[in-house]
Amino acid sequence: MFRKEMSKLKPYIPGKSIEEVMKAYQVVDIVKLASNENPLGPSELAIKSIQERAPYVHLYPDGSALELRNKLAYKYSVDPNQILIGSGGEQIIKLVAQTFIDGGDEVIFANPSFTMYEIMSTHIGAKCLSLDLTDDFKHDFDGFKKAITDRTKLIYICNPNNPTGNIMTNHELNSFLKDIPEHIIVMLDEAYYEYACHDATYPNGIEILKTRPNTIVLRTFSKISGLAGMRIAYCFSSAEITQEMNKIRGVFNANKLAQHAAVASMDDEDHLDKTLKLNKASMKRMMDYFDEKDLDYVESHTNFIFVNVKKNSKEVYEALMKKGVIVRPGFLWGYDDYLRVSTGTVEQTNKFIQALDETLYL
Repeated sequence: MFRKEMSKLKPYIPGKSIEEVMKAYQVVDIVKLASNENPLGPSELAIKSIQERAPYVHLYPDGSALELRNKLAYKYSVDPNQILIGSGGEQIIKLVAQTFIDGGDEVIFANPSFTMYEIMSTHIGAKCLSLDLTDDFKHDFDGFKKAITDRTKLIYICNPNNPTGNIMTNHELNSFLKDIPEHIIVMLDEAYYEYACHDATYPNGIEILKTRPNTIVLRTFSKISGLAGMRIAYCFSSAEITQEMNKIRGVFNANKLAQHAAVASMDDEDHLDKTLKLNKASMKRMMDYFDEKDLDYVESHTNFIFVNVKKNSKEVYEALMKKGVIVRPGFLWGYDDYLRVSTGTVEQTNKFIQALDETLYL
């Protein structure tokens, strides 16, 4: 009954919802630091835009998302025809797989990284080569090069990487790309771009695209803009590539409210600044605690941190939920003693630290 590839697929496991934890553990006050969401929520401008257009949801959205593409084109100095809008980053990842992969083609990505690379590629019939991170949690670019064959079609690079939060630097990425055949599609997943771009060593995918047309740069409004529930993301590439991807994206893939919320959020620099300042403060609070307790962590360029709590992550994860704190356990990615923790408000971060301290040391 099912495609043969279905037997190879494991479903993506999202973080537990607040409602699930409340029901399971009879806890009322829940702090969710599992899904890298913006603790400030969306911009007030975005909320106002949603409210103003809610009465018109009986009308189809603009299938071309022209207003949003034009605004992104102006901000990033690219041609609007180089931009494709998606219903969340995972739709764009799916479109990339559907556009390029033939049965038997090979794709390369890091392990651990965003699970959807493997799911979408395997479903289309690709052979997936998942290469373990190096000891310092970097993409194994030397291994990537050795893994390339005449069937290699696509390379995914998550930068900053999820779940580790660290970056491949400008030098590291460009040194790798100069040795990669031009016909291979390279997808740079920059979902956390706004958190990382302030580091001078972080590469800007749009600059790479200028000299390497067979590059796709993915970004999203889910993280920094606080629109995760609206499912709105975008990618930059050559006009030739976006034209082909547009053939299969769906006529009205980006809904009306999401498009307008994204446009409005781009005008709210104050919300962006407040988000970055809060993220920095929350991250520092957690790192100070980890340093005090001698808990190793990966230097983060995102709104989450990957920390070694020196105990079984499944047990710690369960104990934290009983205390009303939801995180992501590292055993899901093969790091049994690690947790991935999103930044939160000052109060949420302090509650996590208190709950973790009680779990580990009392």
